Amino acid sequence: MSKFLLKEVASDCIIKELEQIGFDAQYINRVSDKYCYKNIKVFGLSPAQANILKQTALIYGADCGVNKNVITGTVEKSDAILCGSCSQLKKIAQKLKGQPFKLGILAENLESFLNKFSQRHTKLAGILNITPDSFSDGGKYFEADKAINHLLSLIEDGADIIDIGAESTRPYSEGVEAAEQIRRLKPVLEFIKRENINVPISVDTRSSVVADYVLNNGASIINDVSGLEYDAKISAIVAKYKAEVIIQHTQGSPEFMQNSPEYHNVIEEIFLSLKAKVDAAKEKGIEKIIIDPGIGFGKRREDNFEILNRIEEFFSLNCPLMVGISRKSLLGVSCDDNRLKDALSASLAYPLMLKGVDYLRVHNVKLHKKLLDLV
Repeated sequence: MSKFLLKEVASDCIIKELEQIGFDAQYINRVSDKYCYKNIKVFGLSPAQANILKQTALIYGADCGVNKNVITGTVEKSDAILCGSCSQLKKIAQKLKGQPFKLGILAENLESFLNKFSQRHTKLAGILNITPDSFSDGGKYFEADKAINHLLSLIEDGADIIDIGAESTRPYSEGVEAAEQIRRLKPVLEFIKRENINVPISVDTRSSVVADYVLNNGASIINDVSGLEYDAKISAIVAKYKAEVIIQHTQGSPEFMQNSPEYHNVIEEIFLSLKAKVDAAKEKGIEKIIIDPGIGFGKRREDNFEILNRIEEFFSLNCPLMVGISRKSLLGVSCDDNRLKDALSASLAYPLMLKGVDYLRVHNVKLHKKLLDLV
């Protein structure tokens, strides 16, 4: 059974979103204050579907923005932005069950969409870079004994996941051969296995060869910043081990991703790209998926902040959501002052925790764990 694609829209972006779907500009400011509860964008409706949805919304005191040409039927498709309280939206869904044009399916999708917005609890993924050139702590944990000590510190500080990287993917970095990544990872993974450490281990890699090795040696999560696109074989490896995968959005490869990145609508482009990647992963047999919008990966500074301000829109993809802002350049700190960077990282993390982002990928686990306890 086919499904409708739904996405929540943040209230403070509603005018921009109404303009994009072709809503009548003459009335846009007059109605925008109605969109102050929950706003749900429904993609690709026929004029008949859009008209019925709008009329149903009005019955219950809600509203639905559609393309201005829907009423005349002179537009082939229209996105719609449905707004109302949760109570109103549930009544709309109930009413749609008796409507034609497959709107009964939309009713089921809408009910499912509303039901999944339960209380979310943020977990922490502690970063362990065993590289000589990572942007924040390159070389600090490159030696095996130092990496192992830091691993234990991250666990003691309260990390829910350890995310180990043996290849830097900072802007303008070059790739590392699979054999070298494995050489760096081997002593840490052997220690984890020998000491029966039961904290889930994620490995940050784009290589199917590395993924095969680490999943066979204690790791249970693959964090692929390319979103399973860099190495065509990696999806099959993840599926073979029934592992979890973190699918990130990146515009371009690390070598070139910061060369004038451009977006027409950054949130929607990332949302639809992640939706396509998730669908492709599921088709290849991957069942456990975390998504990451990729702060700093092929984005301008203003793009990064728009993502953070509208982060709840990505909950609509119905996958756990990870965000990594720790010590990144969007903080505007040009010096190597990690204490300042950690303080600013925690400041930006606070609203993400309140909104219920599922995972934060951080360097300073102790600080963020204390913040979580306060929240």
